[in-house]
Amino acid sequence: MENNDILNKLPKHLHNLVIEQPYNSYTAQDHAIWRYVMKQNVKYLGKVAHSSYTEGLKRTGISMDRIPHMYGMNRILKEIGWAAVAVDGFIPPSAFMEFQANNVLVIAADIRPIDQVEYTPAPDIIHEAAGHAPIIADEEYAAYLVRFGELGCKAFSSKQDYSLYEAIRHLSIVKADPYSTKEDIQKAEEELAFHEKNTGSPSEMALIRNLHWWTVEYGLVGDLKEPKIYGAGLLSSIGESYSALNNGVIKLPYTLDAMNVGFDITTKQPQLFVTPDFSHLMYVLEAFADKMALRTGGTDAITKAIKSGNTATCELSSGVQISGTFTSFIEVAKKPVYIKTTGPTMLSYSNMMIPGQGSEYHSHGFGSPLGKLKNIAIPLEFMTEGDLYFNGIEKSKTVHLQFESGVSVKGNVKTIHQLEGKNIIISFSDCTVTFKEEILFQPDWGIYDMAVGESLVSAYSGPADPESFGLVYPAPVEKTHKIEHNESARKLHLLYENVKDVRENNSAFPKCDSLWKSIKTEYPNEWLIILELLEILHQDDTQVTLFKEVEKHLNTLAATHPEFSKLISDGLKL
Repeated sequence: MENNDILNKLPKHLHNLVIEQPYNSYTAQDHAIWRYVMKQNVKYLGKVAHSSYTEGLKRTGISMDRIPHMYGMNRILKEIGWAAVAVDGFIPPSAFMEFQANNVLVIAADIRPIDQVEYTPAPDIIHEAAGHAPIIADEEYAAYLVRFGELGCKAFSSKQDYSLYEAIRHLSIVKADPYSTKEDIQKAEEELAFHEKNTGSPSEMALIRNLHWWTVEYGLVGDLKEPKIYGAGLLSSIGESYSALNNGVIKLPYTLDAMNVGFDITTKQPQLFVTPDFSHLMYVLEAFADKMALRTGGTDAITKAIKSGNTATCELSSGVQISGTFTSFIEVAKKPVYIKTTGPTMLSYSNMMIPGQGSEYHSHGFGSPLGKLKNIAIPLEFMTEGDLYFNGIEKSKTVHLQFESGVSVKGNVKTIHQLEGKNIIISFSDCTVTFKEEILFQPDWGIYDMAVGESLVSAYSGPADPESFGLVYPAPVEKTHKIEHNESARKLHLLYENVKDVRENNSAFPKCDSLWKSIKTEYPNEWLIILELLEILHQDDTQVTLFKEVEKHLNTLAATHPEFSKLISDGLKL
């Protein structure tokens, strides 16, 4: 990655997802697609998008004529406190959120094929650079994005969520490949439909992903009857940005209830949500956060951690953070009184690993009681040295700690680890831990490190200290397809290149006649290159006859090919 203050601070575990933008792989046709969409956007969205969009295009350095280069974008984005990285299509939602939390815009490097100019289910550079980038120039909205990322990357996912993500990614890859067969696409759509129907009860990630879709991707803002567009999915879709404001699309006030409304990435949305302003987005987001295990703690939190089946962190009232794969807990009076992990586990404080308490040391799992000691009012984490001495808790002394819950810890005190005036870990040798008749730890298992905490106050996805835990997001196994164009496509791309050269070199107008003969003979139905040629001819008074011939051909195409008649019509209006 290039030298950039924001990118330099990006957590290392995200680096595997970053790729080099394949700028030299973009064809002249790709640049023409970008140019067409951007010209339509500027013409139409200036009237219907949020007021910050057009200004944001200028502030973020988005070119009208060619696909932007990441290096150029980053030089300008850093002025508004952001950066951009290229990635290979869809990335895991939690990783996407974490990039966002770090003020980094994730840009899918590919660009949509020409048959998906109006809308594509795959993230592409038009969607990211022309949709997301301009609107982040609005400070209030940018703050919402960062906060969303901070909360979203801590949301719990389920195993079904990941299967759904892989199905979405696969479909987007297949549909973005112009050489995919109808059978391949149908099979991918059926696989996605299967996973959508078998996700079970929605996880935190599934719910917050819905909020992300109905705001960041497909949000409207302002008056319910005459809203403006701000969602990147609409800003980058010249097809749906037109239809979204029609009366046929239901407009609903944006509330927390939107978290329960799913979406279909393969088609236009039947309803959209309207927020009165960007500050309301933050209000709804914080209301959602109040329902997350991050804030609820207790049984709800440990249950979600276990159900996720992945690395999670449970934070105790003392500030101790236990990171690992949680597998079970003991509950008394509707409160967790003992929590347990299996496999590598790390103990942290203030998001930094406690020395000697890493995942290699706790390689086989970890367990610890929660709650107060029986008949003692002061929580163990807040006991002073005098309190500890009075209750017989001293280094090198054998103690028997009996918790109100019925959990019993009996062993020889090795160390009492304190931080910021609190007792956070008590380590025992020759230790036995029991609950009723169940043995939770026995002396021959080694040293018992007891995390001190009266209650479980928070739980969230991922480790508290990712780098120390060794967290890495692996690059996706299935890559977006490297398009191998056939000979006919390569010839067409060369013609696009020739048209571009003519447009950028006004003295070369005489070439238009020979270009038109080649296009008319070999690619008579390629509407975009013909439209680009017509634009050039429109600027040359000596080419009136040829202009009329090309214009007539385009009008005939529009009349006989309904699949791109509107695209041609809109292009002619420009």
